[in-house]
Amino acid sequence: MALFAAREETLNTQTAIVPRQLHVGLIGAGIGRSLTPAMHMREGEHCGLSYRYDLIDLDLRGLSVSDLPALVNEAEAQGFAGLNITHPCKQAAVALVDELSPDAQTLRSINTIVFQGRRRIGHNTDWWGFAESFRRGLSGASLRHVVQLGAGGAGVAVAHAVAQMGANSIEIFDLDPARAKALVDQLQPAHGTCYFSVGHDLAAAMDVADGLVHATPTGMVAHPGLPLDAELLSDRLWVAEIVYFPIETELVKLANARGCRVLDGGGMAVFQAVKAFELFTGIHPTAERMMQHFNSLRS
Repeated sequence: MALFAAREETLNTQTAIVPRQLHVGLIGAGIGRSLTPAMHMREGEHCGLSYRYDLIDLDLRGLSVSDLPALVNEAEAQGFAGLNITHPCKQAAVALVDELSPDAQTLRSINTIVFQGRRRIGHNTDWWGFAESFRRGLSGASLRHVVQLGAGGAGVAVAHAVAQMGANSIEIFDLDPARAKALVDQLQPAHGTCYFSVGHDLAAAMDVADGLVHATPTGMVAHPGLPLDAELLSDRLWVAEIVYFPIETELVKLANARGCRVLDGGGMAVFQAVKAFELFTGIHPTAERMMQHFNSLRS
């Protein structure tokens, strides 16, 4: 297919030593604005790596999910350390690996493939990215009863994260009730101490909720607006957003104005990259440095 261009190796002139070479990529559709490559390469530089990160945009190349097996094969043949996988390929990629991490098995979706010798290991770092962002940004927030909007791929990952953090109950709302039920059926067996349910009355659920997780596209540039009636938010709630383009969505603005504890979507974007970097390199990156770089890229 010859879909990846070659690049010359570079020499670290300060140490006169050729740094460890690492080549990874991101496969997805419409990924031109992704900040993940820049975060990875900058952190790689700090860690003494010659770190190359390619964007493999299906839209720009005129490809589809059906081309994913060939893309993964070629990356492996060219010596990539691994791949990040994003929409619309996360579910399809599961069939292309030899082994899944326990969380990826539960989620049936992967966003990271690590090439280890002749084996491909599939991971999902989205859920961990949300959980780590939540622990840092909403420390001590009650998880007695959580309301979540959205039951798509991202919704499954963040619901898993909230359950992993110790939630007692999570009520799932989606425009498609069948999709909400599918999420409940998928995650309930893996979380015996957390009760999942399909929500039907959002106003009643918000009256007894401790916090709100938003996992739909509403608030993105292409999908402006609020995902719920503004009157349903009060200052006793915490609000966690996953959208980060823009970082200050209408929901984030409203929640801040109402006096809620608020978590924007930037942390999830950064920490999923932190974990993927660790999986690719075997190096623990400096999360704070990656966060600072992410914030500088947005400004």
